Amino acid sequence: PESPLERSGPALTFARHTPPVPLSSAMFAVRSIRAVPLAAAASVYAGYNLTRCTDAGSVDFAAVKEDIRGLIETDEAKRGDGTSLAGTFLRLAWHCSGTYSAKDGTGGSNGATMRFEPESAWGANAGLHIARDALEPLKAKYPSLSYADLYTLSGVASVEYMGGPACEWRAGRSDDEDGRRIVADGRLPDADKGQPGSTIAHIRDVFGRMGFNDAEMVALIGAHAVGRCHTEASGYWGPWTFAETTFSNEYFRLLLEEKWTIKTTHNGGPWTGPEQ
Repeated sequence: PESPLERSGPALTFARHTPPVPLSSAMFAVRSIRAVPLAAAASVYAGYNLTRCTDAGSVDFAAVKEDIRGLIETDEAKRGDGTSLAGTFLRLAWHCSGTYSAKDGTGGSNGATMRFEPESAWGANAGLHIARDALEPLKAKYPSLSYADLYTLSGVASVEYMGGPACEWRAGRSDDEDGRRIVADGRLPDADKGQPGSTIAHIRDVFGRMGFNDAEMVALIGAHAVGRCHTEASGYWGPWTFAETTFSNEYFRLLLEEKWTIKTTHNGGPWTGPEQ
């Protein structure tokens, strides 16, 4: 078989399947990551064209999180195929934050600049309009909640919804009124740089810019336990694990325990996408 994740019809087929191991607090590697870089990414106030920040006293954040959970559940019921908005919300929160530079304080989730072009149209953000559009009803319901807080909170709520631990989160991000503070494209990670050495250097460059070390980078990459690739977005196809809506250590277990081969077929025909 080309890999454990080859699809045959509407279901995944594989040679063997060990149930996913949910993450306990002790197993949740990302919890050990230093809070400083992402906290800074969430609170960059440079004084440029900021409209307003969330009025924390006027928003019931527990209610917002519950409404985010409701959005996920309603959408899952409509899909009925085992996929979920939860992984997309997590990716939205990460890609909003992942442009941050610890060196000069630029980028990051503050400002919610992904609402504007060219950031909204970056290849790395392909498909995230689905998550942003899905959250619009909540922005209308909670008008004093900034987009920047809503986007990042959707990621926190999704981690918990998928069985992960409660994540520390604080309100106070502001929304920019235009895209003038958008940083240059290239701060988010690409899927592949042609050969392993180049890809490793790229990952270290992208995550190192935010202040992470190698161990923390590996922990963060483990978030690929949830969600999947979409050919219309990245060219690649399929989930990374057998339980793409469960926050677990499956990504690492599969890398270490399964036999992986180059994908050559897809749905009964030849695979014509990038090498995977």
